[in-house]
Amino acid sequence: MSELVKSRIVKAVHGSQELKPDPDYEMGLAEYLRHQYGNNGLIELYARFAIGDGDFDVLMRRVIWRAVASRFGHGVRISSGVGFKHLETFEIGNKVFIGSQTYIQGRFDGRCVIGNQVWIGPQSYFDARDLIIEDYVGWGPGAKVLGSTHTALPIDVPIIQTDLEIKSVKVEEGADIGMNAVILPGVTIGKGSIVGAGAVVNKDVAPYAIVAGVPARFLRWREGYEPSENMENAK
Repeated sequence: MSELVKSRIVKAVHGSQELKPDPDYEMGLAEYLRHQYGNNGLIELYARFAIGDGDFDVLMRRVIWRAVASRFGHGVRISSGVGFKHLETFEIGNKVFIGSQTYIQGRFDGRCVIGNQVWIGPQSYFDARDLIIEDYVGWGPGAKVLGSTHTALPIDVPIIQTDLEIKSVKVEEGADIGMNAVILPGVTIGKGSIVGAGAVVNKDVAPYAIVAGVPARFLRWREGYEPSENMENAK
């Protein structure tokens, strides 16, 4: 009877591969479709390729995003079932992976920035009306970010009818967001920090801190990090 292997370490794949520019024909196709269909036509066309896992579906998803997005890098992988709103406001870096059934909700006057080498797990949700995700961020499956809340004023009006307050959310370089974590409006996740699975983050997280819980609380600094006195007070 074989024994259970409780733990093993393997080499990371995403974030360590060499970047290869997308072929010229892809760039040309994106340019052609942009002029031929326009943004609205391309978004309708996207529905034909949104679900399939074949090479052609993967190619067309990437081509359409490149044609519509404000900026779009090389080596991007958009999995099946990924949805979006206001793709024209997105700025996507190189070697980004977006897992299946993820939804990114932008806004016509907003900005969504996803940096280089970002990995986004399946079934994630982004309120991306004012969102910056810097380079080398890992985003666990099912994790979510909320970038707005209703003011709930005046009190005699149904909350859903009150004004919407949009607050910027920023996830700094190299941070890691655990599975099913929730980032609330106005929060900055510091460089190299770790947010535990299922955490609800309602305040800024210091660089290289590890937080977890509901609401998220400081647990410890990452091994090898020596905080300054100012950082100790920021816990």
